[in-house]
Amino acid sequence: MPTPPAKWKGKCEFTGTACNNKLIGARNFISGETGPPADDEGHGTHTASTAAGNFVSGAGVFGMANGTAVGIAPRAHLAMYKVCAEACFETDILAAMDAAIDDGVDVLSLSLGGASVDFYTDGIAIGAFAATQKGILVSASAGNAGPISSTLSNEAPWILTVGASTIDRNIVATAVLGNSAKYDGESLFQPTDFPSDKLLPLIDAGAGGNETAALCGPGALAELDVKGKVVLCQRGGGIARIDKGQTVKDAGGAAMILMNDELNAYNTIADPHVLPATHVSFDAGEKIRSYANSSSSPTASITFKGTVIGNPLAPSVASFSSRGPSMASPGILKPDILGPGVSILAAWPVSVDNYTNEVAPFNMISGTSMSCPHLSGVAALLKSAHPDWSPAAIKSAIMTTATQSNLGGKPIVDQTNLPADIFAIGAGHVNPPSANDPGLLYDLQPEDYIPYLCGLNYTDEEVQAIVQEPVSCTNVTSIAEGQLNYPSMVVELASGNSEQSFTRTVRNVGEGNSRYESVIDFHGAAPIGISVDRELWFSDVNQTKTYQISFSRHGDTNLTYAEGALIWKSANRAVRMPISIKFV
Repeated sequence: MPTPPAKWKGKCEFTGTACNNKLIGARNFISGETGPPADDEGHGTHTASTAAGNFVSGAGVFGMANGTAVGIAPRAHLAMYKVCAEACFETDILAAMDAAIDDGVDVLSLSLGGASVDFYTDGIAIGAFAATQKGILVSASAGNAGPISSTLSNEAPWILTVGASTIDRNIVATAVLGNSAKYDGESLFQPTDFPSDKLLPLIDAGAGGNETAALCGPGALAELDVKGKVVLCQRGGGIARIDKGQTVKDAGGAAMILMNDELNAYNTIADPHVLPATHVSFDAGEKIRSYANSSSSPTASITFKGTVIGNPLAPSVASFSSRGPSMASPGILKPDILGPGVSILAAWPVSVDNYTNEVAPFNMISGTSMSCPHLSGVAALLKSAHPDWSPAAIKSAIMTTATQSNLGGKPIVDQTNLPADIFAIGAGHVNPPSANDPGLLYDLQPEDYIPYLCGLNYTDEEVQAIVQEPVSCTNVTSIAEGQLNYPSMVVELASGNSEQSFTRTVRNVGEGNSRYESVIDFHGAAPIGISVDRELWFSDVNQTKTYQISFSRHGDTNLTYAEGALIWKSANRAVRMPISIKFV
């Protein structure tokens, strides 16, 4: 790694050699805590290495996912700011964000967030606006409250709001039943001494309607004879997945099949279980339950298949990834983008394999905390390649070049294995090489958000709390949310023959002489009409063009939403702006 840039003003609060040319800053902002910003939990180490970790050979965990690990921006310098202990306090977070801005960071990555609130009471939104004013992009987690609607964190339009997707690597453990049925699931723990070829008695912990036992909470199996058996447990009840396995193990069970609840459907996770186990889908679990409760002597085993790469359904939306619509600003489409967030392998401060001499330990965990640093790393790469791009320009490049297809060439699905909607995927899944050459950019400067904030009917004082400068909304031409020059669009069409028009301005960052044709791509048979300029001509790089797009509603519909996109196509590029239409 080269030495830190001349602009860097950060500090390292570790003694000795903990900081270096990779980790150039480390500070502790937890109120009342003294001492260095050591990571006692692992979350910060994992997310930081995902964004900017260097190349490490021989990575893996429990013998799985072996190979060379690397962060998204391996040559980026890294500064870490500790803001969470038992809890995360907004004052600590905001203080750290202000320090990072003053220290001279280029990208802020926040794998944390709270409930949806107005932006003027949202410390992260306020801190992120200050970062935006200094040309710093803020990437933040969308939240882990999915698949329930309107559960987002970090909704401000000056933040890149990141949802979570699966990757095409699975750590496979297959449940094998006595009737020869097989159901693939996942487990990070893959024992080599488990007799997979031997069928063991199978018991459904919830047989007879025993809901407490079904969830396999601590002590819940005390009245059941599970010794030496494969135990079927149900996900949920506020009990951690690994803890259910501990309950089975404590009761003498030989193995566990953990079935999803209906809400999480087909979305399974590779966990480091404490006994031979597999986590299967709700559909598979229902079939296993049916067999266990209809056979006079049901049996089962688990076959451990290890690391399997190439799942054609990847990327799919993680069931836990928070969904829109946004509550704080319903007229801005959120989340913005998806990134990898399920069973992500990254650095960890201590060995989880219990290897006392492990030099570079790794762990595999899931969450939008994991997807956020992927996008932070992509933003760092784009900032390096295009130092003149604003945070909004980088965000536009990421969103307008995203993909909506999985590796099988089909639409990205959610946890139900059905096509995911726009409030789950936003613009789609990040496609870093395409983001480096987007063709057109929807740009915004910090002052462009003021008419938008006034349009939210915030008072002058509330807007000032965000922008940290005097504002008089009576002297500002406020705009509706949909008029913000954002790379996505939300439209509301009332019953009857209603109509709405919006403007957008794009800047050419492709070839000097280029022509783009408009393509409207909408799903289903919604009663709408859409009109837009047929083409945009550019004669020079950085030339801007403004266009108008109009929407009209023709008659009634049973639909609540329609979704699609406006795509500007040139000979070499497709610049896609996702559009959500709500019928009210």
